[in-house]
Amino acid sequence: MRVLLAGGGTAGHINPALAIAGEIRKREPDAQILFVGNPKGIEAKLVAKAGYDFRPVDARGFSRSLSPKGIVYNLGALRRVMTATGQAKKIIEEFKPDIAVGTGGYVSGPALRKAAKMGIPIVIHEQNAYPGVTNKMLAKSAQCVMLAVADARKHFEGDATFEVTGNPLRQEILQYTREQAREELGIPKDDLLILSFGGSLGADRINRAMADLIAWCYPLKNVRVIHGTGRAGYSWTPALIEQKGVPLNRAKNIDVREYIDDMARCMAAADLCICRCGAITLSELQAMGKASILIPSPNVTANHQYHNAMTLVKRDAACLIEDDKLTGETLVHTVKEILATPDRLKKMGERAKETAILDAGERIYRVITRVLKQKK
Repeated sequence: MRVLLAGGGTAGHINPALAIAGEIRKREPDAQILFVGNPKGIEAKLVAKAGYDFRPVDARGFSRSLSPKGIVYNLGALRRVMTATGQAKKIIEEFKPDIAVGTGGYVSGPALRKAAKMGIPIVIHEQNAYPGVTNKMLAKSAQCVMLAVADARKHFEGDATFEVTGNPLRQEILQYTREQAREELGIPKDDLLILSFGGSLGADRINRAMADLIAWCYPLKNVRVIHGTGRAGYSWTPALIEQKGVPLNRAKNIDVREYIDDMARCMAAADLCICRCGAITLSELQAMGKASILIPSPNVTANHQYHNAMTLVKRDAACLIEDDKLTGETLVHTVKEILATPDRLKKMGERAKETAILDAGERIYRVITRVLKQKK
């Protein structure tokens, strides 16, 4: 099997592609896998780290702004499309893939469109409840559109073949237990653990609201907090927390970090997660059966994090606080409200778990092999 994988721009697009590649390699060790992506994008670094071959396609997205600066940017982007299409054609001619798989992001557009025109079957995977522009366009040429959640189907036009596969996840997310994680972190089994984070860069509103929640949690017995400030927030968030009366160097129940680099362990140990609602984060919450307070990022295309969050909120598996309504007061109030109802955390987690798809990698592999058989 020779597989061309295209996706990138964000870790949310490339990590599922890497998970798909890993599933293929696990089942077919001799499979030939080639990634294409922007040489300056995060995909170049992550693919190299994972040990897969990578070829550059120099594409970039379009600006939605109609300002003079936006128009100039889009003219450059249009020229890049032509260049990227030529690069994709050369790569496809040389690699001769049996199938092309796209996981979203603007870079997957030129590669998969060219593959489809050259008679190569293509399949795409959409991680979000509200699909991206590139995947909506590619759906018209795809042999199958794989969806993380069924709610995404209504946002696609046409009569393509759709299949709900879920989001492929790292094995440690699927295997870590609460007991194992708590033992490794040194957290008693009966303590309440709140895990909060706003992404690798951090989120200003989340950091400020968490400072108030941490101040509320600090004097409570049997309540712990692990908070990731992100790179942009680490220079000031700890100082803000200390201003609110929390001596971080002595507060044994409060753990404030720049990064949470052991996310699988911390999430497995947590009782309540407070976070953004990117597609993979939500799939991890579902897989681990975690109650959550979700705060959609306002800085994403088509407000897709809100749509992601609502797949859990409408099933009473999570609470939602809009970013512009997030304050320390609203966050503390929401946490108090959840904790005031016996067993609510447990029930929210159970409902989240009910929506999880734990065999996404296997489902995606089945789609790929089915499409290849149809080609023959």
